[in-house]
Amino acid sequence: MDSTKALHASLPPFSPIVPVVLLPYIAAILLASTFGLAFYFSTLPKDTIPAREAAVALTASILAGFGVVALFCSVGVYV
Repeated sequence: MDSTKALHASLPPFSPIVPVVLLPYIAAILLASTFGLAFYFSTLPKDTIPAREAAVALTASILAGFGVVALFCSVGVYV
């Protein structure tokens, strides 16, 4: 048990890869891109093979996921 405490005390504190001060800007950019792609998706012509629709929807979904996580982290809810 003492070795675990000593190891914990000797380790450096956690520092995130992305600076915390940039999180609101990252969240705004990602979520604005999501809304832009959602508008673009709603105006696409309907194709018989929806490859372009799927690509736009997948991109918007990924951007929304990372944008919401960045938004939560920027307000102090670390998920």
